Amino acid sequence: MLKKLFISLSIFMCAASAHAGGIDKLKEFITATRSAQADFTQVVLDQNGKRIQSASGVMQFQRPGKFRWTYQKPYEQIIVGDGEKFWLYDVDLNQVTVKKLDAALGSSPAALLSGSNEIERDFTLKESGSQDGLDWLLATPKSIDSSFEKILMAFNTQAELVTMELNDAFGHKTVLRFSAMQHNPKFSAQQFQFTPPKGADVLE
Repeated sequence: MLKKLFISLSIFMCAASAHAGGIDKLKEFITATRSAQADFTQVVLDQNGKRIQSASGVMQFQRPGKFRWTYQKPYEQIIVGDGEKFWLYDVDLNQVTVKKLDAALGSSPAALLSGSNEIERDFTLKESGSQDGLDWLLATPKSIDSSFEKILMAFNTQAELVTMELNDAFGHKTVLRFSAMQHNPKFSAQQFQFTPPKGADVLE
């Protein structure tokens, strides 16, 4: 009898997890994933849905507030958050832009993903249904100063982040898709540090 009860409870818990909505999966992702690495593709669409930009690369983060996004195609760019500052290095222009990390949290998916609870603090979350096996949530900024009007996030059955859609005030949509997600890899401290190359223009 006890064994049957245990089996029934296990089935119920698995079913509950499978039917957890996007918000629950976001919280599970934040709680269970202290660090991560994944390949990504990024596409920017205009108001008419026409592709105006595309890129790909590798993203890495370690909570709280440390991240490194390396854009490999079509142009080399490196975005680094060291816990205090946000660095953007354009290799072709040999130009570095730096600002305080707090100021970047609402304007960068890189900073947003590496935070501990910033998305729950700065955005109103709402379930956005399920489609093609993914559970979606809608995040609407509480501040009018945010760079985005809304952000959509999709999670698979393992509570892995698969897609982010970021919509700005100009009608542009940035779609990020993640693959080959590694959970809780160990990174060296140097991974999330950045020193401007010699001769680079540094804009603060």
